[in-house]
Order: sequence, then C-alpha cells, then structure tokens
Amino acid sequence: MGLRARIWGCRGSLPTPGEATVRYGGNTPCVEIRTSDGGMLILDAGTGIKQLGAGLERDGPVHVLLTHLHLDHVEGLRFFAPLWRAGVELHIWGPPSPLHTLEERIARAFSPPLFPLELADTPASVTFHDVPHETWEVEGVRIDAQPVSHPGPTLGYRLSLNGSALAYIPDHEPVLGVEMADLAPEWISGHALAEDVDVLFHDCQFSEAEYLSRVGWGHSSVAHAVEFAQRSEVERLVLFHHDPDHSDDAVDDLVQRARELWDGASTEPPVAACEGMTVELP
Repeated sequence: MGLRARIWGCRGSLPTPGEATVRYGGNTPCVEIRTSDGGMLILDAGTGIKQLGAGLERDGPVHVLLTHLHLDHVEGLRFFAPLWRAGVELHIWGPPSPLHTLEERIARAFSPPLFPLELADTPASVTFHDVPHETWEVEGVRIDAQPVSHPGPTLGYRLSLNGSALAYIPDHEPVLGVEMADLAPEWISGHALAEDVDVLFHDCQFSEAEYLSRVGWGHSSVAHAVEFAQRSEVERLVLFHHDPDHSDDAVDDLVQRARELWDGASTEPPVAACEGMTVELP
C-alpha cells in the first residue's frame, strides 16, 4: 500500500482563471493525499480546496496541513464546505509562531471587513495544532516537517507510508547568494525532507532569466528546482507553484528547460503539476 496524491490547485501567488491557464489550472495550492485504506490528508488550503470540499464526505476527522499562511495557501479555507457542516471534526496544522497562535493568525481572514463571518461562527469542530518538531503520525501516515527558506514561518513536508515517500515543498528558495554545488547537503534548505523520496512537489515559479531580478523572493528558478531534486536524489520531480503571469505555453517552456537540465539522469523526466493530476506512489 502506498500513497496517492491528487492536485486540486498548483498556481502560485494569485488565482488565474482564463483561457491561457486551462491546461495547468488557475487555482492556488491544494493537494489531496489518500492511502489505500481510506486515510486522507490535505496539503494547503488554496482556492483548490473549495472544489475538493464540495464533494468530500467523510465519517472521520479531516486534517489540513498548511505550509505557511500567505493568502494563496489559505484563501480557500473560508469556502471549504466541511468547515460549515455541524459534526465535522477538522484539524488544521501549521507553522508555529512565537507571537500569535495559529488560530489567531488564521482568524484574521475570518473577520470583517475581509469576511462577513467570524471563525467562531463556523459549525464544524475545529482544532488548531502547531506542527511538532519531531516526527508524528496522522491517518497512518508518518509526517516530518521542517522550516524551509521562504519569507515568514514556512514548512516543507515529507509524508511516508510502507516504504514510499513524497515531499511537498511548494514555496522554496533552496539557496541564496551561493551555489548549491558548493554546499554540503545539510546546508541546503529542505534537503532532509526531499532526500530519496519517490515524488517531490517543488516550487518552480521562475525561469532562470526571471529569477535574476527576483532573488530573495523565496521562490525557485527552474535550474534551482532541478538541481535541488538531483542533489536530493528524488525519483520524480513535479514542478509546482506556477507563476500567475505564466500561460500554459510558458509552463511548457519551463518543463522543456527542466528536461534539458535533467538530461543524463536515469529517473523519470520532470513534469509540471496540473489540476486533476493524480500521482501514485509504489
């Protein structure tokens, strides 16, 4: 038994509906994780979570794991149908902060004038959890989380089950001002999460030329995404967090460039995440 991931949103920064983004989709990050015995986790609560929630019927608890609290990763939570159903047990996990609780930070988006209802008005039973430093388990899935390089408290996740593993690092700038090749693995942000995984979902927001004027923004160029994946010796790389200014054709160009950089690797060539894509782990 392995893990199955389904992508409900993979656009970064801002939802982008329209004819130029039909193939890869315009919803912001949300990935559904299923186990073969019915376990489920949700990674991030971007606008993609709305469609996921509309058809979601579960007897057990629902777990949402947030990488960070930038709007593109939480803006769908207010429209997540299970949140508005009495009797639903909803657990929201996210990065800890020394200043405010996770609940206090998320509640800002559930208050006027940003939203007409308060978080306390939701019928579901909601519990907020700071992600622990040590490994923990939810729905039978072993979870490791570590801070990664991105503005504000930001996590990457590694999910493991029965010998298979995936890493989800959607917002990430693995190196800043240095060459990755000059660093030992332990000095590369996120390396421990991605090392030897079967599938890596990783930030690939910029082309190499675009990145030159965006150093420090917390996102990767296609060259960084590929080099990070190869240094981590992953089996499959799925390019994620597509720039809102990139059309489907522009994403195709990044895939082509990623495959050129991947040349010579014995594993599967990189692909770009798209809404509706399902990835099966062995």
